[in-house]
Amino acid sequence: MNNSKKTICVYCGSSNSADQIYKDAAVKTGEIIAKEGWRLVYGGGRVGLMGLTADAVLENGGDVIGIIPEFIQTREVEHRDLTELHIVETMHERKKMMVDHADVFICLPGGLGTLDETFEIMTWKQLGLHNKPIIIANINGYWDHLISLAESLAKEKFMRAEDLGIFDVISDTSQIPDVIKNAKMETFDPSTKWI
Repeated sequence: MNNSKKTICVYCGSSNSADQIYKDAAVKTGEIIAKEGWRLVYGGGRVGLMGLTADAVLENGGDVIGIIPEFIQTREVEHRDLTELHIVETMHERKKMMVDHADVFICLPGGLGTLDETFEIMTWKQLGLHNKPIIIANINGYWDHLISLAESLAKEKFMRAEDLGIFDVISDTSQIPDVIKNAKMETFDPSTKWI
């Protein structure tokens, strides 16, 4: 994958209660995005790992696109200092707009919303709806169970073993630039999904 100005979509948690190791990973991810000359697209919040990632990009001179549904924005959790902030009506609209903007997806630790986004983006790749790299940032072993679940799906033949290649797993955010720069734009043939 060439290193032109990419837009990196980061999925991550909005909880302020997460352990410091996850907060540090969010900050480091934001720093890397800015220092590589990339831009961030994310869910538009100022709280939790979401806010930390966005702040780190901005503090290092990068651009940030936030996309937030109006019903969340009315709770005053939107980040007001972004390069762009889009207010949308639904979660579905938010997720689609994030996907449309993104060249790469990074899944940091998070809760149910992050799980939803991660599963959806992997499913869309399996179905051939996009061929963009997906990086699972397995900080402190956070995604071990998700990775084991995917391996179990393949073992039980609910997905092909080859589909485990839908995503790359890293254990440290310092690996992000190399994975992105060396990512193959592989398109999965959806007709092979039905095994």
